[in-house]
Amino acid sequence: MARDVSDSTPITSRDELVAWFEAGSTPPERFAIGTEHEKIPFYRACHSAVPYEGRPTDCPPASSFAGVRGLLEGMRAKLGWEAICDGAHIIGLYDEWGGGAISLEPGGQFELSGAPLATIHQTEAELDRHFAVLQGVAAAFDIGFLSLGMNPKRRLSEIPTMPKQRYAIMANYMPKVGERGLDMMFRTSTVQANLDFSSEADMVQKLRVSLALQPVATALFANSPFTDGKLNGFLSARSEIWRHTDAARTGTLAFAFEPGMGFERYVDYALDVPMYFVKRGETYIDVAGASFRDLLAGKLDACPGEQATLSDWANHLSTIFPEVRLKRYLEMRGADAGPRPMLTALPALFAGLLYDSAALDQAHQLIKPWTADDREKLRADTPRLGLDAKIAGRPLRDVARDVLSLARAGLNRRARLDEQGRDEAYFLDPLDVIAEGRTEAERLIDLFKTEWGGSVEPAFEQCAY
Repeated sequence: MARDVSDSTPITSRDELVAWFEAGSTPPERFAIGTEHEKIPFYRACHSAVPYEGRPTDCPPASSFAGVRGLLEGMRAKLGWEAICDGAHIIGLYDEWGGGAISLEPGGQFELSGAPLATIHQTEAELDRHFAVLQGVAAAFDIGFLSLGMNPKRRLSEIPTMPKQRYAIMANYMPKVGERGLDMMFRTSTVQANLDFSSEADMVQKLRVSLALQPVATALFANSPFTDGKLNGFLSARSEIWRHTDAARTGTLAFAFEPGMGFERYVDYALDVPMYFVKRGETYIDVAGASFRDLLAGKLDACPGEQATLSDWANHLSTIFPEVRLKRYLEMRGADAGPRPMLTALPALFAGLLYDSAALDQAHQLIKPWTADDREKLRADTPRLGLDAKIAGRPLRDVARDVLSLARAGLNRRARLDEQGRDEAYFLDPLDVIAEGRTEAERLIDLFKTEWGGSVEPAFEQCAY
């Protein structure tokens, strides 16, 4: 997430929250695609994590040295974007003309929140521009960026913290509600795709399809097999970590498949997810575990007399982490970060499935026979088994092939062409290769056992942008 919302419009009822979601409906001709990706910075000389400021003791002296703050300042100078600050600390950048934003995850993961764009071709161009500027700035400080879904080497105690008030509140609360919340915050990275809906019914169908198929994305994008310098037993440890983070705000949303699903049902779910904070001015008030219902009624103990605002609601929604998240668009959250071609493959996969009515209907028919138990078992099995998992007795690899075929046909029919006359379907090519062979995680496991000699150090050269 780039920055917290600051809309002080008061809200007093559940109906207003429902209306807020309804107002997100977008005409199909204006459907856009937003792509977000995180990457883990490290110093090339010593493979240490990059702090906000200062220099790790295990890194050799350098003539030019900077931390995450220096990266942000360098990007600001190159891009001319506005700074996002938390007190005296610059913690992100945004393009005031709607061109996207850069933000920091808790452990310094550097995130590009891309602009809403019409085609994957434009997403590719956006990534080209981003990496060209970033790599120029980072090279001066000998900083590289891992293209993995989890830090392969550094222990949790070795990961620096970023000076963001909301993350301090979250870090204090996470161990109270799950075993792996701090690992999620400080050691993982992801790629996400954001897509629009045209109506409540359209949202429900897209939400159900994308929730049911997130394990397909998890398997195809599995890229986090290392923890603490050794194999962790998973293909997507990042996905497994999410299973043990906070059950109240994560998971596959079984209620979304029940009769009567709509904006109201999601509002009721979100109202019951405990809050982290209330932001007033530049101050984050720790209300972790409190009820948004109490804030809505003006009865929140930590903020007596405070009236809920639209910014409170939007910020609260940003702290809910299901496999697919509803805001005024749908966020696909099941994939590990990966090499450059994978950063465009994810939005291509879901644009092909969700933005073509025939593909969407066929995908809906594909997942319709699956029970809640089927979906939950697949979610539990996929981080370890990847494409070898099964759903209702069927290999996930076969499901993935069908899903990719539907997405490719959908992109063909979308017919959004680049200057060479290609539609967006070629962005799926890396996923077709994986579906017929092995995941990135499996490739890295083989390297670790052979050429790398049981060391993750080569990952800092071979798995870097």
